[in-house]
Amino acid sequence: MFMRGLIALAFGTLGLGIAEFVAVGLLPYIAKDFGISIGQAGMMVSTYAVGVAIGAFSLLWLRKLKLKTILLLLVVVMILGNAYTAISPTFNNMLVGRFVAGLPHGCFFGVGSIIAQRIATQGKGNNAVAIMVAGMTVANVFGVPLGTAIAHSFSWRTIFCIIALWDVLVLISAALWVKDTGGIEDHGFFAQFRFLKHPAPWLVVIATLCGNAGIFSVFSYASPVLTGLSNLSLELIPVVLIASGISMVIFNLVSGHLCDKFTPGKIATIFQCMTIVALLTLAVFGSNIVVGITVIVLIAGFMFAISTPEQVAILRCAPGGLLLGAAMIQAAFNLGNALGAVTGGIPFRFDLPINFSGVLGAVLAACGAALLFMYYKFHEHKFSENIESDRTLPGNEDYVAQDTQETK
Repeated sequence: MFMRGLIALAFGTLGLGIAEFVAVGLLPYIAKDFGISIGQAGMMVSTYAVGVAIGAFSLLWLRKLKLKTILLLLVVVMILGNAYTAISPTFNNMLVGRFVAGLPHGCFFGVGSIIAQRIATQGKGNNAVAIMVAGMTVANVFGVPLGTAIAHSFSWRTIFCIIALWDVLVLISAALWVKDTGGIEDHGFFAQFRFLKHPAPWLVVIATLCGNAGIFSVFSYASPVLTGLSNLSLELIPVVLIASGISMVIFNLVSGHLCDKFTPGKIATIFQCMTIVALLTLAVFGSNIVVGITVIVLIAGFMFAISTPEQVAILRCAPGGLLLGAAMIQAAFNLGNALGAVTGGIPFRFDLPINFSGVLGAVLAACGAALLFMYYKFHEHKFSENIESDRTLPGNEDYVAQDTQETK
């Protein structure tokens, strides 16, 4: 039941991953179908992101429900959003569908992370979260290229029909395989915010935002960076992106395994520092085609090697506000993506050398590394590995999680 439950959660993140990332490859088809520009079609990407950011905080009002009930409701919204996107008669209708499809994205990852930690065997909670997140990484390897190919051969609507049908499978598997782990102990609406008066969760959230922004300063522009800086042929970009997806899968699982041996804060800090080195290497030696490809593939993997421990870390340092913490970390991921896209675009907008995007990314990544190190060095030891410490409200003066022996 344990592994089947994680597979059901991974099915969900796979569907979410395809729904989110496939849009980038569909823009020309969307623009042609609705008679709009590529720039206007790009609104389907940003609309989904807005839905993710807003939807994540809906968890605050769902706190009294059982976690499995919340999960099933989220999958129903996923089905409705993607189905409506597929049949939308106008572009504005399609944007409504994309917004609705984005609403459950962050919530699913937040609730799924808590469930994965609860159903995991002793000492395997971090690896369980990594297995759940693996669906998102697999989406980048197979789902997104396949979705683009389907749009080219048939219609962009076809892929959203397939995603909606896949979400039906997710609903069935989650209903049958995911264990009922109960709910979150409710101490009232405002009690969920008490943990925010302490520095640890803020360090994790802001580090997540900065770290993701650093990576996406380059990864958002992988194609122009590789073709313009490293002189890679445009025809080979899909191959590099598939290799990047494989890197995501590998580093995500490796990170989850390492977090169970060490601590999430330590592993996230190490991989964040490796990201800085990779981005600076691109800035200095990116004109070499081997270096350019290697860095793009590596930072794609580092992205998920860092995100898994960050998701675990926020759950540990948000007693009394697990759902709010889960919502905040998802909002941080998406805001980081947006900030990275803006920052990485500076060299292109102001006619600066392309490798300058690596420098800007390294600066943001360094901010994330510094914050993660502060969390790991000065705060992480204060929190129990058992997220059931949710029952221990941070209203206590010292805000120190119960000793492991006491918890037992």
